[in-house]
Amino acid sequence: MADKTRTPIYRLKVTLPGSDPLIWRRIEIPSQMTLPKLHLTLQIVMGWENCHLHEFRIAGRLYGTPDPEDHHFGRPVLDERRVTLEQLPAPAGSSFEYIYDFGDDWRHDILIESISPAVPRKRYPVCLAGAQCAPPEDVGGLPGFQLYLEALFDMQHPDHKAMLAWRGRFDPEYFPITSVNKFLREAFPVGSPASAD
Repeated sequence: MADKTRTPIYRLKVTLPGSDPLIWRRIEIPSQMTLPKLHLTLQIVMGWENCHLHEFRIAGRLYGTPDPEDHHFGRPVLDERRVTLEQLPAPAGSSFEYIYDFGDDWRHDILIESISPAVPRKRYPVCLAGAQCAPPEDVGGLPGFQLYLEALFDMQHPDHKAMLAWRGRFDPEYFPITSVNKFLREAFPVGSPASAD
């Protein structure tokens, strides 16, 4: 296992552009983390359920799970399993995009705020901060999320009961950072390399 005291750590700010109030997270992850492990980290910190396809768009290139049909659509997709963060053409101060669920089209802007040495004995990945609950899966993107909230919080709305029955109660301001970090520790136990697939 790599000596994490020498491992560069990426501090990332993840936002859902267009969300109002802004849905965001700040995380720290080791530089040897592969893109599939970054995908898993993003699923955990955002509160997604990992039921849909995803891809990364970084410096004009697509990274994901290649499909034999990709070339028919002029979409050269690089195999994300072969790529770690430190191999990307993405220095501190640059941004890249993570798209989750090609139907709802959740586009996450990921800003690399800094790259610095790991703190000895600190667990990575870790969520440092964040705000707002991620939208429910399959809500219909940002427009659908807005309609969902309007129906959920207006007892006179014709879809109020249906929305309440669909997902139960929902608090858009709820962000359980303690639980998020617990799930990260479970997904990345001590001794498991963050870059392993």
